[in-house]
Amino acid sequence: MTDEVLFERRGAVGLITLNRPKALNALTHGMVVAMKTRLDEWATNPAVGTVVIRGAGERAFCAGGDIRAIAQSGRAGGQYALDFWRDEYRLNAAIKHYPKPYLALIHGIVMGGGVGVSVHGQYRVACETTLFAMPETGIGFIPDVGGSFFLPRCPGEIGMYLALTGVRLKAADALYAGIATHFVTLSATDALLDDLADGKSPDAALLDYAHTAGEVPLGEHRVKIDRIFAGGSVETILAGLDREPGDFARQTAAAIRAKSPTSLKLTFRQMREGRTLSFDECMKMEYRLSSRLLAAEDFHEGVRAAIIDKDGAPKWQPATLAGVKDDFIDAHFAPLEKELTL
Repeated sequence: MTDEVLFERRGAVGLITLNRPKALNALTHGMVVAMKTRLDEWATNPAVGTVVIRGAGERAFCAGGDIRAIAQSGRAGGQYALDFWRDEYRLNAAIKHYPKPYLALIHGIVMGGGVGVSVHGQYRVACETTLFAMPETGIGFIPDVGGSFFLPRCPGEIGMYLALTGVRLKAADALYAGIATHFVTLSATDALLDDLADGKSPDAALLDYAHTAGEVPLGEHRVKIDRIFAGGSVETILAGLDREPGDFARQTAAAIRAKSPTSLKLTFRQMREGRTLSFDECMKMEYRLSSRLLAAEDFHEGVRAAIIDKDGAPKWQPATLAGVKDDFIDAHFAPLEKELTL
């Protein structure tokens, strides 16, 4: 396990390095357990002033959880997936409530589980290679790892737009959406880490290195997003996009229609309910959804099409939004016999 995630005391910094670069630093169950244990230790260690997390390799901070292993566990009726989500969500909560500054150096791909170990910290430092997404509706799943908390709290309806479409954002858009807090060039991150190790506070250190990230493409469509994605259902949102002229609306509608209809309806409700829930309540809701989706055909079909066969042609069941019934959606949100405890 020490090979998959590395821990180091570097001066005043407790440094975590996700170390599966060939797997885009995807999280395993052992990694999240080890990280939670080390965070608990550093929380009471007076020598650790700031915790910093980064990813090894050039391609990714962290591309998510080990979805293939999770899906295989679910198909076989094993315990791995439930154990993984339980401990991953506890790690997400520990980061959200961490008593010390927690700073994520986000380079390359950051998706799914990688968002969960970065976005809940106080400082999310993007660079010119950052590429953010929550693409879960494309694999028959929902935006978990706290997505029901942070996405509804993005400006306007940006969170609903990101959740339903799975669209990818570069650094400037991630800053605009509130997902990243600062922009520091990749070449300057080692110097930033050195200053933090020397005991400089994150606020003071970031003053020396952070600057603007350039133009914000997302901002050009903000008025449309806020108007259309405020709709009362996925169907209403799609109808609004269909009425809207231009490539943005057409491409956005096409992206949504390619996703799992069941996931879209679950995600819509998840986003709306998450607006009024506490972080811990959101995590408990997500555990209910994840636990029930583990056995769902759409999840396994989505993983097959995206990760195993890679044909990009999932066959969703049901294939239309009209086929997804309200009582079926309601059942996913019902309490579990064994709820998540934090």
